[in-house]
Amino acid sequence: MSDGETLVSNGGSYELGFFSPGNSQKRYLGIWYKNIPVKKVLWVVNRVNPINDSSGILTLNTTGNLLLTQNGSLVWYTNSHRKAQNPVAEILESGNLVIRNEGETNKEEYLWQSFDDPSDTLLPGMKYGWDLRTGLEWRYTCWKSPDDPSPGDVSRVLKLYNYPEFYIMKGTQKWFRFGPWNGLYFSGTPSVYNNTIFYFNMISNMKEIYYTYSLANSATITFTVTNETGKVYRYVWTEDDQNWTTFGYYPSEFCDTYGLCGPNGNCVDTQTQVCQCLKGFKPKSPQKWNSSNWHGGCVRNEPLICKGKDKDGFNKFEGLKVPDSTHTWLDMSIDLEECKVKCLSDCSCMAYTNSDIRNGGSGCVMWFGDLIDIRQFQSGGQDLYIRMPASELGKLKINLTLFFSFC
Repeated sequence: MSDGETLVSNGGSYELGFFSPGNSQKRYLGIWYKNIPVKKVLWVVNRVNPINDSSGILTLNTTGNLLLTQNGSLVWYTNSHRKAQNPVAEILESGNLVIRNEGETNKEEYLWQSFDDPSDTLLPGMKYGWDLRTGLEWRYTCWKSPDDPSPGDVSRVLKLYNYPEFYIMKGTQKWFRFGPWNGLYFSGTPSVYNNTIFYFNMISNMKEIYYTYSLANSATITFTVTNETGKVYRYVWTEDDQNWTTFGYYPSEFCDTYGLCGPNGNCVDTQTQVCQCLKGFKPKSPQKWNSSNWHGGCVRNEPLICKGKDKDGFNKFEGLKVPDSTHTWLDMSIDLEECKVKCLSDCSCMAYTNSDIRNGGSGCVMWFGDLIDIRQFQSGGQDLYIRMPASELGKLKINLTLFFSFC
């Protein structure tokens, strides 16, 4: 296939061809929607190795590999180690460019597929996470600019903590945290749970762990894209307007900023001072805190006792984005009461809750060390049980008694 020629999916939805992005004169091979006038490139082959003119040629060889060449020089190639027999290359109606043996319909037997080498765009049916067997990571990395599809420094990744988490990263810096999967949605994005556009699907087993989504209406055209500003946008094609509409994006609010309120702080966007110390905590540096420098976070009013007569207990916080799960322990087989006992018996356990909130809750996740990147939601959110010394729990009880007395 030469520059100027294209390959189209059987149903006519997707097209593979050569293009020049934005104001660039360089040539790239990519996939886009065929019948949509406002062009959105969904996948780019030679992101890091552009072609300088129209001499690019894409070839499928007998070993079942695609080769992109410029004047005989190799620009890009696939590297399938599976045995090829009469290989064919085609774009599926999902937007997936695949190499398969002729007559082969089993996805697991594809020689190669573009969905295993994503660019910046997540389409319905694509995976976002890890193949634990091979170490293959499905991560989504922004373009450097609208004129340059080479990988930028913003990426969407899944961190394989004990309680796994999805993040937007800027280089190695955590920029936004979607929150761990709680059985219904990601803890940090409850507002998209009951949307009418797409369904969540989270797969986690010994072979792979990934997020994917499917459409509520197969006629809907939508995708999410990671861009160079550090945001992930969901776009939906609006036929009436003949344009892409922004359905939503993250981070979208001040409290979405990762770790804004520091250790043991809670971001509450309805307050004049958005950063609040959790009950039982106080600003580490009151002077800095009062001048809106919250990064130092909060420390306990009273030290934990852990063992002895006046041992610790827990205070229940409702409607939260649960903390960063870097230092966690997970057990899907025990309930909330067993989780409480286990956390209480470990002096370094700072908080616990159900790992799955469906059907009244199940499973156990425990946090160790400082609690990072908590925020308060007005609706949705989860319960979190935070460890408190007995003296602090006593104060809370006294305050509640006084409140109800006045009521």
